[in-house]
Amino acid sequence: MLSCIIRYHIDPTRKDAFEEYARNWVVAIPRCGAQLTGYYLPHEGSTTLAYGIYDIESLAAYEAYKARLAEDPVGRANFEFAKAERFITREDRTFLKKIAR
Repeated sequence: MLSCIIRYHIDPTRKDAFEEYARNWVVAIPRCGAQLTGYYLPHEGSTTLAYGIYDIESLAAYEAYKARLAEDPVGRANFEFAKAERFITREDRTFLKKIAR
């Protein structure tokens, strides 16, 4: 199992738009095959960093998941929403493997 950590650099004046974006992923991500941990908005400290975290079985499963997400009506609309509104200035993905306890 891999955890995907998405670090978003967001416009701090558009946190409301990012929150809407995150709420849309709460619907689409599990439906398309990943196990969502959650989305996180800035609260204190940096006002420009937000995170999304989900688990996926493998990189091969991630590729299939991405294809499903691109075809999902909520996913497709959310990609377009972010593109049109431009509240995300940068996005980085890191895949981590959890060390067993």
